[in-house]
Amino acid sequence: MFTADRMPSLKSVLLASGVVLTLAMGVRHGFGFWMQPISQANGWTRETYSLALAVQNLMWGAFGPFAGMAADRFGTMRVVLAGALAYMAGLLWMACVTQPMLFVMGSGVFIGLGLACTAFGAVSGIIGRVAPVEKRSWAFGISGAASSFGQFLMMPVEQFLISSLGWQQAFYLLAGLVVLAMVPMSFWLREPAATHADGPRQSIAEALGEALGNRSFLLLVAGYFVCGFQVVFIGVHLPAYLKDKGVADPKVAVLALALIGLFNIFGSFLAGKWGGKVPKRYLLSGIYSLRSVAIVLFLLAPLSPLTVYLFAACMGFLWLSTVPLTNGIIAGVFGVRHMSMLAGVVFFSHQIGSFLGVWLGGYLFALQGNYDIVWGIAIGLGVFAGLANLPVDERPLVRGGALKAA
Repeated sequence: MFTADRMPSLKSVLLASGVVLTLAMGVRHGFGFWMQPISQANGWTRETYSLALAVQNLMWGAFGPFAGMAADRFGTMRVVLAGALAYMAGLLWMACVTQPMLFVMGSGVFIGLGLACTAFGAVSGIIGRVAPVEKRSWAFGISGAASSFGQFLMMPVEQFLISSLGWQQAFYLLAGLVVLAMVPMSFWLREPAATHADGPRQSIAEALGEALGNRSFLLLVAGYFVCGFQVVFIGVHLPAYLKDKGVADPKVAVLALALIGLFNIFGSFLAGKWGGKVPKRYLLSGIYSLRSVAIVLFLLAPLSPLTVYLFAACMGFLWLSTVPLTNGIIAGVFGVRHMSMLAGVVFFSHQIGSFLGVWLGGYLFALQGNYDIVWGIAIGLGVFAGLANLPVDERPLVRGGALKAA
């Protein structure tokens, strides 16, 4: 632990934020496993549960900038504490509420707020402020790898809990785990008043206006929209897609999602490492473009457990590797004083994409009985994002009469 007048060490911040991200992202990535048991138990179509997850993602994005502002202003510890309690409430809500719209809105607000306060946007600021400039991209990569490890760890755990205890009991156990693990870790994320951060003494409105008037920032926003659409559609609907196509063994879907998490560990770490050596915009462009290639090859190849695993490994390597690169560009261009807020704004775009990806998946399946159009949209968006990230300017803003980074 450390006193309130000095920053914590980078090691303690990465450890504590790693545990928080492992649980926050790991639990959330497994929500697709509850789609069929909850829908069957309540007599819902897939669209209802898909809408609930879509609202969760939208609320996560909507709360994100405000959680980031609070983290920058009042400290990460307080925000993570609030997020742990909200996350717990959301899991309990999903276990108990059976009225469709109450389920959708309540879980959306609680889980969305919980994720906004415990995921990347909330903790990116303290990581950026603690890490030296030369290690900043690497540190963001480590945090991304921690969230990926959570997916790898929690996928089989959540499937085991559902199959052995039942879907409601699984929610109860996870709610307790979230609070018991996140609350102690939050105290290692305590930081002094944000007077130490580099960058100009801007107000929140000035920092936000500067970013929204910057073309490169807007291109990052557009790219993150695509990221959200692709990963959440695949993460939520892949198990149901495989079952629809005749891959009846649920272990295939479990292993596929676990492989995404496993390979994302390497992808996030290497993206952070390479981001310190290669222009980040080129790496981002390559990631988005390769996602489209991977989806096309997956849809064209004969469907088998092997092709599912290869697709999962490839997508996993490209999954959240966008996060350290995008956050690294934001920190490098705008500084870290308002890092959490700006990361939250960009992530809001990600979550709008997530909302559309998961909701359209359920809506179009209910309408047409397949996911063909959504797969096509995901491919086209990947090509768009690959092109949109190429002109991003990574040079720090020159302020005071020469505000040019766009």
